Amino acid sequence: MNCATFQRLFCCLLVWGVSLIGEIPMISLAENTKPNVLLILCDDVGWGEFGFQGNSDIPTPRIDSIASNGVTFSQGYVSCPVCSPTRAGLMTGRYQTRFGHESNSRMKKLGLDVNEKTIADRLKPLGYATCAIGKWHLGERPKYHPLKRGFDEFFGTLANTSYFHPALFVDSRISPKVMPIEDDEFYTTEQFGIRAADWIEKHQHEPWFVYLPFNAQHNPLQAPQSYLDRCSHIQDPKRRAFAAMMTAMDDNVGRALDKIHELGQEEKTMIIFLSDNGGPTKSTTSSNGPLKGLKAMTWEGGIRVPFCMQWKGHLPAKTVYQEPVIQLDLLPTIVTVAGGTISPEWKLDGVNLLPYLTSQNAGQPHESLFWRYGDQWAVRHGNHKLVVAEGGSGQPELYDLVQDKEEQHDLAAQQPEKVKELQAVYAAWNAEQAPPSAPIEPKIKN
Repeated sequence: MNCATFQRLFCCLLVWGVSLIGEIPMISLAENTKPNVLLILCDDVGWGEFGFQGNSDIPTPRIDSIASNGVTFSQGYVSCPVCSPTRAGLMTGRYQTRFGHESNSRMKKLGLDVNEKTIADRLKPLGYATCAIGKWHLGERPKYHPLKRGFDEFFGTLANTSYFHPALFVDSRISPKVMPIEDDEFYTTEQFGIRAADWIEKHQHEPWFVYLPFNAQHNPLQAPQSYLDRCSHIQDPKRRAFAAMMTAMDDNVGRALDKIHELGQEEKTMIIFLSDNGGPTKSTTSSNGPLKGLKAMTWEGGIRVPFCMQWKGHLPAKTVYQEPVIQLDLLPTIVTVAGGTISPEWKLDGVNLLPYLTSQNAGQPHESLFWRYGDQWAVRHGNHKLVVAEGGSGQPELYDLVQDKEEQHDLAAQQPEKVKELQAVYAAWNAEQAPPSAPIEPKIKN
């Protein structure tokens, strides 16, 4: 073979090789090293119901492992004491009152404002595969569905439902439309865990975001007999059902955690767990102790929630973070971790928590936090909280939360100047909010 022939052959082989490589799906190094995110939300679980919160009544070892492997937020809040508004704030990183999403009643005709961007919307341009599995509760009409809000796949219910034969169920692998569930053995908590593990395995070679909002522990209290049998030592039937549901949720959080471990992705996966609001004690037996108040109230029992975060190799383990944080912080934290840049045009109320959790920033993430839910409202400014809550006097009550997180000692009469100061802080924030787009639902029977 002469030199010219060899050169022609080499060039042909080079062109053929390049064209072949172009046909093979490849993952760039930048994409492959981006961390995954698993965001787990539970429903109506009170402050005092998990082992990592000090409760030994119902074992929750898999959920507790997230806290022991990472950071527990001792003052973790949500921006509303009921379900849908909290989810609206979580998905957008903005106080939901800024766009009128103040109550669950909005879901009857409306959903999450289509002008608002979700976490999934923010992650898609960064190369993430996205999936929502569980209770959506941000709109039942098609334009509000997860598939229109940045998610590639949805498996779950559009609103509150039973756990067997759930209503308003969608499996987008089959159809984007609501489908009946005929299988008598189909239990939502189990199925959500199974689908999460399956989806994580299918997308292990690309950066992924899984939003896993369980409908547990919302009413009605329902559990498979096998889980009820595991809790047979509990005499009260309502409490036994609640415990069985907690056990099922813990097992199925474990399914997702086990899959991440099996795939060797623990050090490249941020895992976040929190509740959407406080528990409605009388209807489900959920405990908010020692906090005052319940779901649908702006006392601490309605808005301070179990909240923890794990990212092995990046966040310190067995750590308790003492400063106030809120679920609005999760969008900017997740987007920043994913390699994105937070634009001032997004007008976020949350902040990136990573510098605070890694001691790069010794300050507080927030000087003030706010809540508005119909006639109820609250502002936390520094250590003090001014609150008007359902069942209270109707007048603002003032508490020092560092000395009195149980809100037992009203300081309003003793510190009128502090009351005026916090009223002014709240009024300035409230002036920026939109009017509610739907009426506040009737008082929840706790």
